[in-house]
Amino acid sequence: MHYDVFNGDADGIIALVQLRLNDPKKSQLITGVKRDIELVKRVEAGKAFSVTVLDISMEKNHTALVNLLANNVPVFYADHHRAGDIPQSTFLEAHIDLDANTCTSLIVNHYLSGKYAKWAVAAAYGDNMIIAAEQLADEIALSVMEREQLKQLGIYVNYNGYGATEEDLHFPPAELFNLLVKYEDPLALISDKSSVFWLLKAAYETDMTLADSAQELINDEICKIISLPDQPWSRRVSGVIGNELANQSPSKAHAVITENEDGSYRVSLRAPLVNKQGADKICVKYDTGGGRAAAAGINYLPANKLQCFIRDVHEYYGKQA
Repeated sequence: MHYDVFNGDADGIIALVQLRLNDPKKSQLITGVKRDIELVKRVEAGKAFSVTVLDISMEKNHTALVNLLANNVPVFYADHHRAGDIPQSTFLEAHIDLDANTCTSLIVNHYLSGKYAKWAVAAAYGDNMIIAAEQLADEIALSVMEREQLKQLGIYVNYNGYGATEEDLHFPPAELFNLLVKYEDPLALISDKSSVFWLLKAAYETDMTLADSAQELINDEICKIISLPDQPWSRRVSGVIGNELANQSPSKAHAVITENEDGSYRVSLRAPLVNKQGADKICVKYDTGGGRAAAAGINYLPANKLQCFIRDVHEYYGKQA
């Protein structure tokens, strides 16, 4: 059995869309909400003929990966998050790029020599890699309208990945992948008025209207941190609203704090777009924290640690200013 293991956000899903358009194969899909990243351990090594892993930290999946390799299972691994020690094995094909201005779909686009570059543009926009998205759009001569359409697609697919559980999402990521991979050209998906694009667009616009009620915890020249209540819509917008705030004020760090059911907080942190580093360093100081230099998060931040986190963000980026 082949396993496709991938992050449930735009970057993970669209990276797999590109690979399966190029090389269709029957596979067992393993994915989840965006923050569900320890996915490789769900692969049954004894049943695995081969495995593809996309857009999840190798560092967070190291033990499960080593187990697969020890069982002589070939693994194709593409990612841009913290990698840790990359195992040395003839069974591992690793495409790891930690540059803050790339994403997994762009890594896959390079691997496929640009065969499905429009999909990669959408993913880059969705992962808020605006400069990289525009550069690739320039290379393939997309019009202003095509860029805007692909940007919307990337944002909507990314928005769908945020939630505490799949019940918070409009579409389980595996189902969304199966809906997207039917279209070789993402612009054809957008042109299809019955497609998932239009369902996600309507849901996104409704949730973002509710997000106008967000409470500001701090807003100065260094950072802006907002708080959202324990609601499904809050969890769904927590990532995309962070990207939107970052684009509005690129010199500031931004964090979205969403209350969990148990009284703890889910944190989404964005480094300043003009200084895309440090987010992972801040978040990994806390249990359940992780991510990459430009964007990171904490799944369960205890309520009594909230002010400590805010102070860490303010002090870290204050020194960078």
